[in-house]
Amino acid sequence: MLTEEDTKRGRLLQQYVTARITRLDRINIGLFEYDWYNTLYFFVLNADEQIYLRYGGRDVQSATTYLNLESLELALEQGLKLHRLYQAGELPGKPTPPARYPHEISALHELTSRRGRCVECHLVGDMQNVQREMDGTLDKLRHLYRTPELKTLGIQLDIPRGLAVAETTGSAAEAGLLAGDVIRALNGSEVWTFGDLQWRFGHVPHETVRVDLTVERAGNSVTLPFVLPDRWWYSDLTYRNLSVDPRVYFRAEPLTREEKTTHGFAPDGFASRVRYIDPLAELLASHELRVGDVVYDVDGQTRDPIATTADTYIKLRKRAGDEVTLQVLRGKDRLAMPLKTQRMGFRK
Repeated sequence: MLTEEDTKRGRLLQQYVTARITRLDRINIGLFEYDWYNTLYFFVLNADEQIYLRYGGRDVQSATTYLNLESLELALEQGLKLHRLYQAGELPGKPTPPARYPHEISALHELTSRRGRCVECHLVGDMQNVQREMDGTLDKLRHLYRTPELKTLGIQLDIPRGLAVAETTGSAAEAGLLAGDVIRALNGSEVWTFGDLQWRFGHVPHETVRVDLTVERAGNSVTLPFVLPDRWWYSDLTYRNLSVDPRVYFRAEPLTREEKTTHGFAPDGFASRVRYIDPLAELLASHELRVGDVVYDVDGQTRDPIATTADTYIKLRKRAGDEVTLQVLRGKDRLAMPLKTQRMGFRK
């Protein structure tokens, strides 16, 4: 790293052996597993392959929302503390996951290593999902919606201070989380960085309605029962460029129950009003929706146990590239409208 040695960060880094992985052909992705769509990700581990903590993670807005040099220094300090505890026998080891390598994912091997091409991080995530789609094991909720947006949970972090809470709203405030609290564990598993917290949330089943969040408050440990908001797992998938994510080029918001009743739609249906049209919709001749249109039916379906909007229904229930028929309310007119989804993907 380009860090001057005679600085706090430089002195910390001199206590580590650092390695930058530029291609994953022979890397054990069973051990080094993470949300592959993060731009920057560090593992702090020892020679016994015990991972102490993770540093990285992002949100929809930016690849670096939760990353800065101050929080990196905190992570480096914590990694050294954990290592000393491990050496002293005061930190129990954890079972290492089964080894797995990129060539074992058939779709990835066919695209890259079999042809002598580089196995890149984003390709691992993308082709894992392509393989799952081919095998019929793709669970879009679990495999695509990997991590929640902290802002959806009502948590705003004081980024330079790591997992220190700057502000709370919504579910976080209702749970009793306070500004100044430092998040220390999720469901009993310790977390030291945003990367750790995001990783742990990524393993919480999507049907979960409550988690236990442990914080450090005024020197004391406090565990808060945290009731998760409705659709806590939802995030915009656009930046991930997932090959298995049907691109619909519009976004909608649910109608109120009163609006659904007024128009004769099912109260528990996904009738939703279009709020945004991607300019690519016209270029790709994907659909002819307009802002303000209400989409209340997709291929004869008006309800879904999970999706509350038509665009989410299509993303969860259709394959990328499918063509569907929408029933649309425009003003007083009811229209049948075709929509052709697109299959996108990262540079291969």
